[in-house]
Amino acid sequence: MNTLPSRRSFIKTAAIAGSGMLAFPNYLSGEIMHQPIIAELYTLSNHLIDVWGNALLHLQVADKSKADYGGILSPDNNLVPGRSGDAVYPFFYLANKTKDHTYLDAGILLYNWMEKTVSQPDGSWLNEPVKGSWKGITVFTATALVETLKLYGDMMDKNFKSSIEQRLKKAGEYIADNFSIDYGNINYPIAATYCLSLLNELLGVPSFKEKGKSLAEQAMKFITAKDGFIYGEGTPYYTASPKGCFSVDLGYNVEESLPALVLYAKMNNNAEILSAVTRSLHTHLEFMLPDGGWDNSWGTRNFKWTYWGSRTSDGCQPAYALMGDHDPVFYTAALANTKLLQACTKDGLLHGGLHCASHGIVPGVHHTFCHIKALVTTLTHGSTIRKIKYPGTLLPREQEYGVRFFSDIQTWLIAKGKYRATVTGYDREYKETKNGHPTGGALSLLWHKNTGPLLAASMNEYQLFEAVNMRVDEDPLSMPLTARIEMKTETGVYMNISDLAATIEDEHNKEQLIIKTRSKLVDKDQKSPAPGQVQCQADYIFSAQKTILKFSYDKGSNKEQIRIIIPVISKSGEIIKIVSSSVIEIKKENATVRISANQELVQLPTTNGRVFNFVPGLEAIPLAIYQNNAVVEIDVID
Repeated sequence: MNTLPSRRSFIKTAAIAGSGMLAFPNYLSGEIMHQPIIAELYTLSNHLIDVWGNALLHLQVADKSKADYGGILSPDNNLVPGRSGDAVYPFFYLANKTKDHTYLDAGILLYNWMEKTVSQPDGSWLNEPVKGSWKGITVFTATALVETLKLYGDMMDKNFKSSIEQRLKKAGEYIADNFSIDYGNINYPIAATYCLSLLNELLGVPSFKEKGKSLAEQAMKFITAKDGFIYGEGTPYYTASPKGCFSVDLGYNVEESLPALVLYAKMNNNAEILSAVTRSLHTHLEFMLPDGGWDNSWGTRNFKWTYWGSRTSDGCQPAYALMGDHDPVFYTAALANTKLLQACTKDGLLHGGLHCASHGIVPGVHHTFCHIKALVTTLTHGSTIRKIKYPGTLLPREQEYGVRFFSDIQTWLIAKGKYRATVTGYDREYKETKNGHPTGGALSLLWHKNTGPLLAASMNEYQLFEAVNMRVDEDPLSMPLTARIEMKTETGVYMNISDLAATIEDEHNKEQLIIKTRSKLVDKDQKSPAPGQVQCQADYIFSAQKTILKFSYDKGSNKEQIRIIIPVISKSGEIIKIVSSSVIEIKKENATVRISANQELVQLPTTNGRVFNFVPGLEAIPLAIYQNNAVVEIDVID
């Protein structure tokens, strides 16, 4: 094994650098835009890899007497995530980059921990060191280890390298024998396309490549014909919802499935798949916000939405950055999202949303070891991202285009003035779960150029769909973040944003865009309250100056039991000014947000000034109106 000099001083420096925001020069403007410079994405990715790698290194259990010796301890629960073995790849990358033997040792120790703790006789690895845990993550671990051997095998002892190769052959056999296009959610068989090609390249097993090819060809049938979304994130796979929708999740598509298909198509020079994937990349990019956030307010698995992506997936960079030579807007997207990842990094770890740190949420390590792997993959595969060829390209949602409708997910995107919004009537729920993502004509996102998110959806009911990958909400006053009409009775909670059968239509003229929604108050089982149906109307009016929300419901309804709730996104520390009983102002960093209504605005109780929801990691001021026919205006004052 090669001997590398120790460079602890460098590691400590990286940790200090990662404790706050760093400013990087804007290479996309000015006189240097056409010069052969080092690209900002390349510089920023390298920086984040240093920062995150250092943090993971210092969380590795170094005490040989501990059962988890070699594992990476997560600060949120003091446990070692089973899938953290994926960090072997970034550790070897950093060892090669820094010439620091510490990272090499860390990679070896982590692999040994993985083999001792989550490796199974059938060739799989477990998602968690618990009997019966999910084995599908074998595809991600195998991919990371093959990449490590391909690039850094010469840094390993011959016997150690041979043992990994033998272990990977067993993993390949497990994947080839067990993965079909129906295995798990669609991200798993799609991830297997690239993994099996890699395994064949390393080990020379043609049957692996053939299985990967078969899965890739089948995966093409899971791109919707109308809009170009990848579907299959939840069952039923092959049966459409009453509105004709299949299971689509933006987070998993952009952070796992699309990257795998890009890597597969490039590796195998498959022009047909690359063409289909390029179309799909454009479709999904419609949902990237100008600040690099992914608008997964509507997805089937939005229970993992973290604003910058998804809680346990790898990252969009291997898809979008590596396709920057096909379209410059893809490079723009990768850079914007990477900047957002940096903004959500504190004390060396990536936090699960914009406001996790301000709300005092202790981070886990899952986000970090997944996304460091994605950035390493991008840098090791992408020679073109070192230099900028097509600077200054705008993201779709940076442009003011009015309204766009996506029938495959029954969702409308609005771009008017500096406002961006999403309204959804998507009626496909995740498997057998209920009250997950909002529907019913919900205004699932309202965003402004000067403030970022103003309104943002959460799950309709916070539930631990994947308990091991989600956080317990211990705040007794927490609530859904989606603006809604709500009725609470002894038999349950009834909301307009739960109605899968809601109808939506849009009207527009030169000055305004109007989205009109019609729904009912229903519970998670689509049942109305015992006294009878309550018809609801929620209209959203968008102009360049302001956004107006109108809520009304049947006059015969029991008014005492119904309220209109509008949680306004606001980070702790932002000053709230009560102008009057119906006007509230929130002072943000670059603007003041004025919320005014034709009825009294009541601030609902909170534990410490804000409600917080892990989906998508945002804080809010919960406002309520207890009268019918409410009109709420949201105005951003520059």
